[in-house]
Amino acid sequence: MSPNSKILPKLVLTDIDGVWTDGGMYYDQLGNEWKKFNTTDSAGVLFLKTLGIPVGIITGEDTEIVRKRAQKLHIDLLFMGVKDKLNIATKLCQEMKIDLKEVAYIGDDINDIELLSAVGFSAAPANAPEYIKTLVDLKLKVSGGDGAFRAFVEHIIDAHIPIGSFIKEHFSGKFWLNQ
Repeated sequence: MSPNSKILPKLVLTDIDGVWTDGGMYYDQLGNEWKKFNTTDSAGVLFLKTLGIPVGIITGEDTEIVRKRAQKLHIDLLFMGVKDKLNIATKLCQEMKIDLKEVAYIGDDINDIELLSAVGFSAAPANAPEYIKTLVDLKLKVSGGDGAFRAFVEHIIDAHIPIGSFIKEHFSGKFWLNQ
């Protein structure tokens, strides 16, 4: 475990394709694009909101599908069609008056390299290319589209309080998932 995982981040950022999805782009016969999201990732968002940590999506894609998923989960920050993720994150940190080392980020491919290398804590899903996994603090055992974002968040929380205790303390007897 990286020493940086012991620092509770002030902001959590995530890529979408290959992290929240399996990276596939599905098209029907009319050319409509489809993406499959794993609903368990929504618990990761909820956990961070419970801790008061904002969640941001930074993606190179610019689709209504991602916009709708972000709206449904009340994602705090959404940046789509981004070519330079590090630039967006740097500006965001300046606005929030935090340092990039206080940010946790999960990404899976070449457009994530600079940001993964700059943040305080980074992760990649199990199905990310090896050259990405060599750059990150945490190599997840879970693949993108299979709950990778939730596993990332649970790891962050578990570094501070056992995840079971966190869930029991904050969610005991509550039916809370609106996925």
